[in-house]
Amino acid sequence: MAFGLIVIGDEILNGNRQDRHLAAFKGMISARGHQLGWCWILPDEPEFLVRQLRASMAEGSPVFCCGGIGATPDDHTRACVAAAAGVALERHAEAAKLIEGRFGADAHPQRIRMAELPVGASLIPNPVNQVPGFGLNRHWFLPGFPQMAWPMAEWVLDQHYGRAEPLHEATLEVRGAPESRLIPLMEALGPQFPALKLFSLPHLGETEADRYILLGFRGRGDLDAAMSALRAGLDAQQVEYHSRA
Repeated sequence: MAFGLIVIGDEILNGNRQDRHLAAFKGMISARGHQLGWCWILPDEPEFLVRQLRASMAEGSPVFCCGGIGATPDDHTRACVAAAAGVALERHAEAAKLIEGRFGADAHPQRIRMAELPVGASLIPNPVNQVPGFGLNRHWFLPGFPQMAWPMAEWVLDQHYGRAEPLHEATLEVRGAPESRLIPLMEALGPQFPALKLFSLPHLGETEADRYILLGFRGRGDLDAAMSALRAGLDAQQVEYHSRA
């Protein structure tokens, strides 16, 4: 299953903070045999967020979204999710109970705003401070803080998606041939193995001896037949290569 990732925050785009979510989500998703299909970094701009969320909800893939679910005026995600889904915001009784249980009288009048969720949202437990995230339309909305977001995402993955057969990858290091020379071979092999992904990744070094291309297949199950066909095609062109671990 291919997941999307949305990271919301002007602080990422203006460089005040460095994104840490992309690498973390790629790791936890791939560890369960799934894959990260795409990633967007979006500003704290309500009209833009509504438009992008509406588009990703229409696409139908599962999506993790980090950031903007707090109680301050620049936290727009909850309202934007409701607008994108075409539902209202309302006080979620269970979320309110969790927030009041954590903060007592200090939950009011500000923190309790985080219990205002889109109608129909389900809750995601937060092991750090008990303020929940929420899910709607296969989208899972988490805090921007990694120490909260990552264990919450692990819970979502384990509760809702489980594990799949892991992706495998087999790679050849090709030297002495430009990538353009390999294109006809790649065009011929791709349709022969439609369940696999054929990839080419050039590496440019300072000298000709440092330059090479990683050429191979990625997918689930047995890659042997595809790699045998790739080797045979390279041999026919007398292209130098060796296997990479």
